[in-house]
Amino acid sequence: MNQLFACGIGLLRRDDLGTLDVWFAHLACQGAEPALEEVLAARRDSIVTPVSPAFGNEIKAALGARASVLAPLLEAEGSASPVAVTLTEDAPIEHIETAYLKLHLISARLKKPNTMNLDGLFGVLPTLAWSNLGPLRPQDVPAAHMRERLQGRSLQVRLVDKIPPLTDYLVPTGVRIGDASRIRLGAYLGEGTTVMHEGFVNFNAGALGPGMIEGRISQGVVVGAHSDLGGSASIMGTLSGGGTVRVSIGDECLIGANAGTGISLGNRCTIEAGLYITASTPVSVFNADGTRIGEVKARELIGRDDMLFIRNGLTGGVECRTNRAKVELNEALHAHN
Repeated sequence: MNQLFACGIGLLRRDDLGTLDVWFAHLACQGAEPALEEVLAARRDSIVTPVSPAFGNEIKAALGARASVLAPLLEAEGSASPVAVTLTEDAPIEHIETAYLKLHLISARLKKPNTMNLDGLFGVLPTLAWSNLGPLRPQDVPAAHMRERLQGRSLQVRLVDKIPPLTDYLVPTGVRIGDASRIRLGAYLGEGTTVMHEGFVNFNAGALGPGMIEGRISQGVVVGAHSDLGGSASIMGTLSGGGTVRVSIGDECLIGANAGTGISLGNRCTIEAGLYITASTPVSVFNADGTRIGEVKARELIGRDDMLFIRNGLTGGVECRTNRAKVELNEALHAHN
């Protein structure tokens, strides 16, 4: 059998200019569902294959008892059409359908951030107006406003972007999200993650959970379990400035309000409120007994555990001391998401 890298069964929406989006109701990665993979590989004429009634019956047979959930999708007619999207390898993105499949895989927790090739994503995805009527081409918004108002209704455009909000497509189990418009499709939210109203999580980034996110997780950034990203805190991503270094945050870390980092942190690290650490920040390093070792650039501390970054109240200099306090989340906030 020609094993697939990943596959999905979903509904494709299109207009006269081409594909608008794809919503996937069923996803699978290599080797997870051999019977389904075999059916899809045998029928695969291209990356995107329309699901005919006969093809739909083959998919139902491969899925067995689980097929009942997909039956309405496989029999759909109208503005949305059922499709199978299949990838034989993790290649750069060349199709809208591939982009949506890979973004779904991350948000469905089947793939973690930074584990797939997302090159080409922005080049293939169109900028759309995401509204209560679904995705619209920006040039079609005035006519849609007119149609709705003539019917006594209002068109609500929530954002104009290439990537839609996560919760328009799926809701991960065991999470709470204060403002769903701030979580993009392709964000990874692990079980027990709470994202408060000012929290933001980009695509191909996320929190492994459980954890508290009140700040911003930029593209490519992964925050470990039991960590807390304080209000308006931020972690430097890779989209701006052409950077390639991916910053990660370990387990049981705390980044205080209005603080941030451009270097990766190991486990049990804390950055005090209002302090932003970049790779070139001069840092005075101290032993566990309080003895000063010397001064280094912050990049020399990348990935180390048990670091406490503070600013000296008298000199204003940044210091790295041994973090003696364990970050403990309020379990009541995350255990019952």
